[in-house]
Amino acid sequence: MTRRRLLALIWGAIFVALSAASAGTRATAAAADAVGPAVVVHAGKATGTYYLLAQQFVEAIGSADGKLRLDLQESQGSVQNVIDAAHQHGGGGLVFTAPPSIVAQARKGEKPFKRDARYNDIRALFTIPYVTVHWVVRADSGIASFADLAGKPFVPGARGSVAERQTASVLGLLGLDGKVPLLDIDADSALPALRDRQVSGVALAGPYPLPAVADLAKAMPIRLLSLSPIETARAMRSDDSVIATTIPKGAYPGVDEDVTTLAIPVGVYTTKAMSEATAYALTEAFWTRKAELEKENPVWRATTPATLPALGVKLHPGALRYYKEAKVPVPAALR
Repeated sequence: MTRRRLLALIWGAIFVALSAASAGTRATAAAADAVGPAVVVHAGKATGTYYLLAQQFVEAIGSADGKLRLDLQESQGSVQNVIDAAHQHGGGGLVFTAPPSIVAQARKGEKPFKRDARYNDIRALFTIPYVTVHWVVRADSGIASFADLAGKPFVPGARGSVAERQTASVLGLLGLDGKVPLLDIDADSALPALRDRQVSGVALAGPYPLPAVADLAKAMPIRLLSLSPIETARAMRSDDSVIATTIPKGAYPGVDEDVTTLAIPVGVYTTKAMSEATAYALTEAFWTRKAELEKENPVWRATTPATLPALGVKLHPGALRYYKEAKVPVPAALR
């Protein structure tokens, strides 16, 4: 074989290889285009409850029909989620979790946010399980109301937590401030202390049913303290970040009555920059796969279309189109 012939064969092989690589790249890009760009999901620290919940719905939605690619990324929390969403660059491929009260603060320019018209572009998709306060006492303690806690040691929750803040608020509203000894005990020690009758009760907060409360209810009879309608109204007037919610009877073993308590709603949001098609697909996939989520984690049962009003801002047009097609009632304020 001549040298010229050998060089021709080598260059021919290189050309074929490059052509194949280029075709493969085009095929990969075409496949990515078929499912659209990846949607980034921000839901707080990887150790947090809402990151774990986001992980569940990302896995469920991502496997729904192959049309969505979701990329869950750790973030610094709700405040940073809102800031990042409003100031994102390169399109609308970001969704995030946050309490509606945080979104409202941003839109008003209240601290820690600076006034910025871009916060008005935030749009809602759907709710996820609320941070629900549980005031737990032993069923045989004789404590049936908050007034019965007077003079009895109570663990209000970790310092600075939702449980601790709401416990202090409710006790103050009911004239019990300073009358209930509040103990600074970590959660791991609080429940054993309740079992051993060393404290009268414990406050915990999170999506119900809380595994810790469920385990406690299996080990011994418990009671959840409930707010009266008047107490609930006073609590909501004093703090516009909370709403009244009901822990339904049967949510925990032995709890045979509905319990009225306080909760901080949590929603999934994006901005107007997201395409209508993507917002529609996300919303449809979430509600379509929710039954599957409930099997994996019972806390998802508390999320229903009836919770939509808590979102506090207008729905994204894509989400609104889904709800209209699904004949889900949507309040005028969200349209």
